[in-house]
Amino acid sequence: MQDFINKLNSALLSSPWYWLLLITCGIIIFVGIKYGAKIIGFFGEHWTKQSLNVLDKNKYILLNDIMIEVNGKTHQIDHIVLSKYGIFVIETKQYNGYITGSKYDKKWVRHLKGNNVIYYTNPIRQNYGHVKAICELLNISEDKVFNIVCIPSKNVKLDIKHDGEVTTGLTINDKITSYKEEIIDNIEELKNKIVINNIVDKDKRKEHIENINVTKKEFSNDICPKCGGKLVERNGKYSKFIGCSNYPKCSYTRKI
Repeated sequence: MQDFINKLNSALLSSPWYWLLLITCGIIIFVGIKYGAKIIGFFGEHWTKQSLNVLDKNKYILLNDIMIEVNGKTHQIDHIVLSKYGIFVIETKQYNGYITGSKYDKKWVRHLKGNNVIYYTNPIRQNYGHVKAICELLNISEDKVFNIVCIPSKNVKLDIKHDGEVTTGLTINDKITSYKEEIIDNIEELKNKIVINNIVDKDKRKEHIENINVTKKEFSNDICPKCGGKLVERNGKYSKFIGCSNYPKCSYTRKI
């Protein structure tokens, strides 16, 4: 039996298909680690886009992946739906697991096993900045622009207190079509203004992403990974260290 196993191993190692398979698996693992979040985000936006594409094209205009600059700050907006019933600014988040929070929290919490958690920027608050930017760009009142967060994943359980801003891939169209009052009469003009101001320059878009990543890094260094409290510098018996401001309820520390 051992001779058979040795011969089989020898045959595999000498086969170019074995090495091709090994290299392919390595590439897949590398891509998954390095670009996993981007890939997940892409599919989330794709699924939301597919849902929005079903809307009546005689009544609704869909714009995807729009980046605008207002007052020196760039805003990347996943989807915008324009209609005579209002403008819907949509942020897609491909969350999984059990998520808690509220409309007004700075962070939402994903609960993992063993009391571990992951913190996400509240997408309602995040998207409200996009709503304000669209209002500024189009010179339109805020009561005509609606903040919608779409979470298309089927593997998520949400315990979020909100006022109707959060939808799923199955409910987003119902949410949009529930608005019946005609409040805008120059949709084509507004669409053209967004399209004209859409930033397509790759360097500008890359800079926007880099700025977001810097902000995320600053946040991760400033927030306690155990309870979400603010991390502060403390003086120890022998040296300084970083500790949670919620001490003694939270005992998280790390070296400087």
